[in-house]
Amino acid sequence: MELDVRDRTFFIGLDRDAGTSAELVFTAGDGQTLTQQIRIQPRDWQIERVNVPLRPRANAEDWWKMREPEWLAIRDARAKDTDAQGWKQDFIWPVTGRISGRFGRQRIYQGEPGSYHSGIDIAPGNGVPFVAPADGVVVLARTGFSLEGGIIIVDHGAGLNSAFIHLSSLAVAEGDSVRQGDTLGNIGASGRATGPHLHWSLMWRESRLDPLLLTGPMP
Repeated sequence: MELDVRDRTFFIGLDRDAGTSAELVFTAGDGQTLTQQIRIQPRDWQIERVNVPLRPRANAEDWWKMREPEWLAIRDARAKDTDAQGWKQDFIWPVTGRISGRFGRQRIYQGEPGSYHSGIDIAPGNGVPFVAPADGVVVLARTGFSLEGGIIIVDHGAGLNSAFIHLSSLAVAEGDSVRQGDTLGNIGASGRATGPHLHWSLMWRESRLDPLLLTGPMP
């Protein structure tokens, strides 16, 4: 990964399934570069092995025709660069409550891995409001998505963004600037959800990150 550190600050993140090492390339103000290898310490993930096959999606082609515009909207939103500075802050929890799903959890179906859980689930109750964990700009705010239901994506700058899904209502619109602690919306069970909860995921460029890395334990 290549980093421009001319202002002496930068942010990097490594995906759950990153290898055991990575190469960092730093670009200085005079254009010179410095390359450094870093070692990656693997984590123990919550893995459940089940003796049933991974079922293919029925009518996959028809489903994708419906899903593709949603997927493209999410992809394009995450690619936006708003120059937000929230990535420099100490992140806060968007809401507190029972953690019903942890980042990285995965099922293995007769040796075939399913998708791992890409965020953290917090279940304080239906309709409870949640707030921005850091400053940013709302780059997506929609309802009615097939999987996510109500969804908000906030760009924190430097390639880092938060997504919040399964919302019952939205309190912001695309293009809004938000400050840490501002109300974004209300928790629900819209989209593909078995009960009301807030699914919060973090991405840096193409890497999915565990929100606990930025917040620390829940207060």
